[in-house]
Amino acid sequence: MITLGVFMLEDFKSFLVGHLTKALVVDLEDRLRAEAVKAHEMVRNHAGLNKKRSRELEGHARFRMMEEGFEAVCKQHGGATLHDGVIPLTELKVFQPFSRFGREGRGVILGLAAMPEPQKLPNRNMSRSAGVSLNYYLTPRLELDDAGPRVGDIFVLLLVARDRARAGKIEEIAIGVVDSGYSFFLFYETLDKFLAGGEDAPTSAPDPTPLGVKLKRSPKPFVPPEQQPKKDDDTGAV
Repeated sequence: MITLGVFMLEDFKSFLVGHLTKALVVDLEDRLRAEAVKAHEMVRNHAGLNKKRSRELEGHARFRMMEEGFEAVCKQHGGATLHDGVIPLTELKVFQPFSRFGREGRGVILGLAAMPEPQKLPNRNMSRSAGVSLNYYLTPRLELDDAGPRVGDIFVLLLVARDRARAGKIEEIAIGVVDSGYSFFLFYETLDKFLAGGEDAPTSAPDPTPLGVKLKRSPKPFVPPEQQPKKDDDTGAV
């Protein structure tokens, strides 16, 4: 069984689904895909730039337009934009539109980020660095002291990777939780899987490399010696 701090992974997935509703996630996906198309068409039809400059301008425009749409959709679904750009119960400032979902107790602070490609960490900036500091107690570590923030909220990113083969298209949108050291994903699921409603058991992020205690996994099923492959077996069985 995989654990994330005080959460079992199944409980963690349920917690996220309870705060990031299906209606919210579907509306965000629709809006972000629409903004990507709009940015492409705007630059293609009106910028009058060469291919390289058009691609650069489209990238900047796409993210800013997505930010605007992200903030609008979050407000429509009851998300509260962080007051004065400060993370609750901290003095950490953010400069991107982060929205909080949850009224009492532990909640979710949702941000938007562009991935260079699927399952790759987005660029680190001041806002995201401040956000992931909330995830200190989700990161595997030996509990040798009582240091670190105790805020209660979890910082979650809506991650978008453009389609590098098709202009104006999105290759993947995912829900991701980054560790407090901004080194790896603690949790990563594409929107399709996130919305599947438990049809598949949730999985941890791809190839995490935490520096602390390793995550515990379910034991492998016992295979009797007579059924195990020989060492010189070249069938690829393990």
